[in-house]
Amino acid sequence: MSTDNMQIVLTYADIALASSLIIIVLLVSWFLHLRLTKTLVIAALRTVIQLSFIGLILAWIFAREQWYEVLIILTIMTLIAGSAAKNRVKRTYKGLLVDTLIAVSTSAVLVTVIAISLILQVQPWYTPQFIIPILGLILGNSLTAISLTSNQLIENLHGQQGRIEMMLSLSAKPFEAVHEQIRAAIINGMTPTLNSMLVVGIVSLPGMMTGQILAGADPTQAVRYQIVTMFLICVSSTLGCTISALLIYRRFFNKKQQFVLP
Repeated sequence: MSTDNMQIVLTYADIALASSLIIIVLLVSWFLHLRLTKTLVIAALRTVIQLSFIGLILAWIFAREQWYEVLIILTIMTLIAGSAAKNRVKRTYKGLLVDTLIAVSTSAVLVTVIAISLILQVQPWYTPQFIIPILGLILGNSLTAISLTSNQLIENLHGQQGRIEMMLSLSAKPFEAVHEQIRAAIINGMTPTLNSMLVVGIVSLPGMMTGQILAGADPTQAVRYQIVTMFLICVSSTLGCTISALLIYRRFFNKKQQFVLP
C-alpha cells in the first residue's frame, strides 16, 4: 500500500492504549486534590460506551438508508441538544426548555437544510453519511452558544432589574431597556465560535479536518469541508443565540410591557 493512500486501522488494543493515558489525568487530579477522580472515570466510561453504542446505530442506519429512521435519529439528536442547552443554564424558569428547543431546532435544522440541499446537493437528502454528521456538528456547537447566551442574559436581567425598570420609567420601550443585556449575552455566546474561527488552521486543526486526513482523505478536500462546516457553525450559532435571546426577553415582560421575573 502506498503512503499516498495509507489508512491506519485502529484496533481494540490501540483503544486500550489510548484509554490508559487517562491514568495521567487521574494522577494529576489526585496530586493536586482536584476531587475529579470520580467524574473523570465516569466521563471516560461514558465516552467509550456512548460512542460505541452510536457507532453500532450509525452502522445499521448507514446500511439501511431509510428516510424515516434517519428522521427519528435527527429528531432525537435535536431534542437531546435542546435539553442539554437548558440543563447548562443555572437560573431557570418555566418554559426555558421550550425556548431552548425552539432556538436549537430552528437554527440547526435551517442551516442543515441549506448545507444538504444547496451546498453539498446530497441526493437523496436523507443520506445518513452526510446529514447525521453535519447536524451533529451544528447541534454540538449551537447548544454551547445558546446555553452561554441564555445563562448570561437571564443572570443580567435578574441582576439589573433596577436599571431596566428605571429605563422603562423614562419611556424606554422593553427592547430598548434590555438591549445592552441582549447584546452582551449574544456576544458571550458567540465568543467560542469566533475564537475558533480566528485561530483555525494556525493554532488548531479542527476535529473534522483531522479525522478526514487521518482517514486518508485529500488534505485540500478536508480543508474545503472544514471551511464549509465552520461557516455553517457560525451561522447556526448566531441564529441560535439571537432566537434564544429574543425568546427569553419576551418572558420578562407581560402583555402590558411591564418588567416581570418569570
